[in-house]
Amino acid sequence: MATDLDIARAATLIPIQTVAETAGFLPDTLSPYGSYIAKVNARAYSALPARAKLVLVTALNPTPAGEGKTTVSVALADGMTVSGRQAMLALREPSLGPVFGMKGGATGGGYAQVVPMENINLHFTGDLHAVTAANNLLCALVDNHVQQGNTLQIDPRQICFRHCLDVNDRQLRQIVQGLGGAKNGTPREDGFDITAASEVMAVFCLARDLADLKARLGRIVVAYTYGGQPVTAAQVGAAGAMTALLRDAFDPNLVQTLDGTPCLMHGGPFANIAHGCNSVVATALAMKMADYVVTEAGFGADLGAEKFLDIKCRINGLWPNAVVLVATLRALKHHGGAAKNALAAPDRGALEKGLANLFSHIGNLRDVWGLPVVVAINHFAADDGAEIEFVRGTLMQRGVVCELCDGWAQGGRGAIALADAVCRAADHNPSPEARFTYEEGLTLRRKIEAIATRVYHAGAVEFADEAAKALERFEADGYEHCPVCVAKTQYSMSDDPAKLGAPQGYTLTVRSARLSAGAGFVVAYTGGIIAMPGLPKTPAALTIDVDEQGNIVGLF
Repeated sequence: MATDLDIARAATLIPIQTVAETAGFLPDTLSPYGSYIAKVNARAYSALPARAKLVLVTALNPTPAGEGKTTVSVALADGMTVSGRQAMLALREPSLGPVFGMKGGATGGGYAQVVPMENINLHFTGDLHAVTAANNLLCALVDNHVQQGNTLQIDPRQICFRHCLDVNDRQLRQIVQGLGGAKNGTPREDGFDITAASEVMAVFCLARDLADLKARLGRIVVAYTYGGQPVTAAQVGAAGAMTALLRDAFDPNLVQTLDGTPCLMHGGPFANIAHGCNSVVATALAMKMADYVVTEAGFGADLGAEKFLDIKCRINGLWPNAVVLVATLRALKHHGGAAKNALAAPDRGALEKGLANLFSHIGNLRDVWGLPVVVAINHFAADDGAEIEFVRGTLMQRGVVCELCDGWAQGGRGAIALADAVCRAADHNPSPEARFTYEEGLTLRRKIEAIATRVYHAGAVEFADEAAKALERFEADGYEHCPVCVAKTQYSMSDDPAKLGAPQGYTLTVRSARLSAGAGFVVAYTGGIIAMPGLPKTPAALTIDVDEQGNIVGLF
């Protein structure tokens, strides 16, 4: 059986200049990275109005292997393309953490891929490294300020901005730095987050333009003074140099699918920790160049879709015309209690029970956010046809449109029916009205409680002392207006990954909170979620190699 890498290598790609021309991008606005990747100068298109219908792809709560949300996104856009519509993708870039860890890359799979997949999954155009460099430059400038006289009176015990690295490394979660005497700085506790969970990544993806990027970087709170006052990146003089490091990276990356659909792939925040959406600048540019734009938000709709709507859309005036909710038979059975080694086998009982998770997400999308929903069943070769028809029939009885997506095996041809259904839903909602989970004027506590009760279906929220004190401090410092980004397990609608299906009435526990003033939100940490993942027992890195001809092997 051909791997994703085999399929990608066998494809004949279109020169990126041709892809750009077809999409409407002018040659002098491109900066090519080889033959099949280019940066696009978004500033050259700032005067163009948005014209596209925006389609958000999200999912039910996944199994650890993921349910193919990116594969469906690619297949859907390709289905639009092969049926004669002008479509464009706006997706996140892969982080090296999952690539070398467990989940894998972020370019889709089978014949529904964004290519060149090797380049995209390994370094791409260096955007994530630029974010890492900008983040760590800020760290260096903060510590240097303390070392060189500390005119801002920064309390080294209250430096709250952490280093980052785009690799899973649990050893770096908590460290002590500055050892070795006065010439090496001030000893203090510190730690690393993964780049995809850093505030600089969030700022990068939420900024509208370079001016907004610099302003947001300057607002990052890096520390507190001995008197308890917040200190920002602008105060330590870092915003300009950070923007310079990010200038070229800030231009969206243009690539293509195997069916030739243009894709702007840019930014890569995680959704279980960060806000899980590609950059605003890429989404906005795509909406000026196509009739339909397909974008995705990470993990299940309780995480990715909620953050897409309540953070990205709220901050930048976006709202989708339609939503695609990805489901798989294996995930439904997983939520119905089937054993992990039996998810491919027919099991009507587990399937019926697991539908509760799907219904819960559909209810949120319709009732909380008022969005038209199309369910896409991502087809796997071992799926039972009778079970697929059972799911489709059950959804039809509830008035939910459901289509099979066979993009992995057939590319866009396997998603034409899905594309038709999604375009109909989007066309019937030409002027969508934003309906957020909570009002901006609520306290931070009330915002968290609104998400927990309305989206996660919790009965109550418990705030640990550390979290309660942090939220009080953020409000006292003037950040009560911020939206909330909940860091939560992706495997359950609750904060406990073992609670499958559609748990209700439980108590959600918020253990800590962080301010992301530059990004413009507050992060609330629940359960066991942390900002620097570790590697699994058998990481994917152990199977990745390079042969004598220089070909990468073992990459998916």
